[in-house]
Amino acid sequence: MSEARTGAGPRVGVDLSVVVPAYNEELRLGPTLDAIVSHLTATEAAETWEVLVVDDGSTDGTRDVVAAVTERDARVQLIRGGPRNRGKGHALRLGVCASYGRRVLLTDADLAAPIAELELLDKALSEGHAAAIGSREAPGARIERRQHRLRENLGRAGNLLIRGLVVPGIRDTQCGFKLFDGERAREAFAASRLDGFGIDVEILRHFRRADWSVAEVPIRWSHQPGSKIRAGDYAHVLGELASLKGRSVRAAARSLRPADVLAVVVFLLMAVTLYAGRWIDPNGRYLPDSLQDQNQWEWFFAVTADNVAHLRNPLFTDFQGFPDGVNLMANTVMLGLSVPFTPVTLALGPAVTLGLVMTLGLAATAAAWYRLLVKRLVRHRGAAFTGAALAAFAPPMVSHANAHPNFIVLFMIPLIIDRALRLCAGTRTVRDGVVLGLMAAYQVFLGEEPLLLAAMGMLLFAAAYGAVRPDVARASWRPLLKGLGVAALTTLPLVAFFLSWQFFGPQSYKSIGHGDNAGNSPLALLSFAERSLLAGDPERADALSLNPTEQNAFYGWPLVLLALGIVVRLWERPLVKALGFTAVAAAVLSLGPEIRLPQTDLVLPGPWALLADRPLFESVIEGRVAMICAPVLGMLLALAFERLAEMPGLGTRYVGFLAITLALLPIVPAPLKSQDRPEVPSFIADGTWRSYVDTEAGETLVPVPLPDPGNAEALHWQTTARFGFRMPGGYFNGPYGEDRTGIYGAVPRHTSALLRDVRYSGRTPVIGEAWQAQARKDFAYWHAGALVLRPQYYDKQLRATVDKLVGRPGKWVGGVWVWDLHEGD
Repeated sequence: MSEARTGAGPRVGVDLSVVVPAYNEELRLGPTLDAIVSHLTATEAAETWEVLVVDDGSTDGTRDVVAAVTERDARVQLIRGGPRNRGKGHALRLGVCASYGRRVLLTDADLAAPIAELELLDKALSEGHAAAIGSREAPGARIERRQHRLRENLGRAGNLLIRGLVVPGIRDTQCGFKLFDGERAREAFAASRLDGFGIDVEILRHFRRADWSVAEVPIRWSHQPGSKIRAGDYAHVLGELASLKGRSVRAAARSLRPADVLAVVVFLLMAVTLYAGRWIDPNGRYLPDSLQDQNQWEWFFAVTADNVAHLRNPLFTDFQGFPDGVNLMANTVMLGLSVPFTPVTLALGPAVTLGLVMTLGLAATAAAWYRLLVKRLVRHRGAAFTGAALAAFAPPMVSHANAHPNFIVLFMIPLIIDRALRLCAGTRTVRDGVVLGLMAAYQVFLGEEPLLLAAMGMLLFAAAYGAVRPDVARASWRPLLKGLGVAALTTLPLVAFFLSWQFFGPQSYKSIGHGDNAGNSPLALLSFAERSLLAGDPERADALSLNPTEQNAFYGWPLVLLALGIVVRLWERPLVKALGFTAVAAAVLSLGPEIRLPQTDLVLPGPWALLADRPLFESVIEGRVAMICAPVLGMLLALAFERLAEMPGLGTRYVGFLAITLALLPIVPAPLKSQDRPEVPSFIADGTWRSYVDTEAGETLVPVPLPDPGNAEALHWQTTARFGFRMPGGYFNGPYGEDRTGIYGAVPRHTSALLRDVRYSGRTPVIGEAWQAQARKDFAYWHAGALVLRPQYYDKQLRATVDKLVGRPGKWVGGVWVWDLHEGD
């Protein structure tokens, strides 16, 4: 006989531990032990198994029965649970914690599930599951002798309650025949607290929270007389469930560690610091590296708020691009935030709203990556913080932080990844699929292109991980596909109308080109971005990118070398192999359809050529695919950080953390550049324009030159005037020509093209009657009430050109030159 052991971890030679809880089982225990010993002797190798009978305060001859079997076979041992009966949960906890087996089987003393069913559970465990539980309710189960109908109905009602409150997706939690991975079983039972029959639910909940896969296996089962379950036990189990649920709430509150709160606060401080220049005066400061995008995005938030306030269609407007208008759904207006922020926009203005969205959104994105890393990848909070900071504040993210909230407000992406991983477990496929569908639908209203890039990254990772872990792939692909199908069925009805408006509605377009040089140079992956605090190189970054808002790589050679070292050092981990492949594949795709080798004339075909002309991908700036590398590098960094923190040698830790520090320091971002923005002319700000434009008659105000992607200050005029007037031209995406190819800005007309040429060249053209006649046609097309020219480069040439087009000089009014087109009518 043996006292309770505290063995933690498998003892050499013990492959299977069978734990049998017993309370006054003198009559039933002998045949049960004989059957177990006979089966294990026939099927298991000698000395690779043990049977632990836990006596839970029996008052009959239970211990004598065990002693008799032990004399015949020393592998059967007795564990004394104490002088009084404390419950099945207490007995199982003692037995499991005393076990040494690589696998641990729990079975009741009545052997209602024959020991031969172990083969079915073992098969499920060998397929990669952490636990395989016998089920009387799963399809294929065989019930040879049923319980009394009342007990059966009470059991089913209890299971419904358990599924609804604690462990959704498991049909039968209370069957007493379960096989566990030994290490995980010992961890779960050591953490358990329930002493009664609710222990089964508590253990399964522990496995669910740890994301350890549980397979429910249909078995053969036969009710045995002499059950120890009494009517009062059902009420006791309900009480344990209530206690378990209450502890869950308290545990969730306690699980929010001070380190977690500190991480979120630091992320917020980092975001505020990045935008410090704007927050000095949100309405009066401008980010020059945003080019004209800050004007555009403020206009998007303002027009959405104006549409909502006046109950107009939020998917279309003609306040710019008049008279054709703008398909707002075909432009990234972020309805998922611009609509909820309408009260803020109306009260404080679109500049404040945009600042809040970008600052809070960036911090929320970092917090979401942090949560994913803590939950799925590492336990060390410092490791998770470092990885999340890189994922959210990597150089390409900082570049887009100048101008593109849709590419930095990505807090839904980590949540989507987490939910997709849940689908692989196959425990709550329908529920998780519905939640994933709702998340994807919301992300559509935050940004479709980031969702597409995230899907690409997840697909690359899944392909790589499935290749190195085919066992996991085999176990996961069915629930994953089922869940994705449920997600699609959930998402499509929610977004179908909006997407049809985007692709087929008024002013929709087919695709939009970005030129032949939208991919990254290989050097861009190794160089430093303009806003890197210590190593920033504006000239080199400018030469290797489209513009300051599209520095989509620039991770720096030290970080690339560190990532390579991490992959080599941790190569034995399948996760690291998959992450390494994802980073390399994304980097190569980001090089575009043609890869130009630096310092040579050699051009190689790039894999992006396979996607470049495909629907959806045809409008993607391929250099942005490198942004997938940011969270991947963050995850690799977190894994390395945690491994270093666990190493015993101080010297090794010092060298490792020094390498991480030296790789990250060069890419720490400097605050974004900001400057005073041009003042809105008093002609607009004080409402003088109303004397020149009859909005009731549908007239528009026409800035000179017309606003376009290179000069969109007039959008700021319009938001300042609270959309009191409409105007032609603008900065948006719209169709051009019969094939409806996408372009930036309004379709040019003769007069708008003429004025644009003067603005950029400074040359005054010869204006004759033909040009004057064409101008009159264009003014009529635009419903122009007045032309307005603010002081700017080449304003003398512009004024002289408009004087000739109109046939009379303009007047200086409220800080601008004005041509009243009503004069002389």
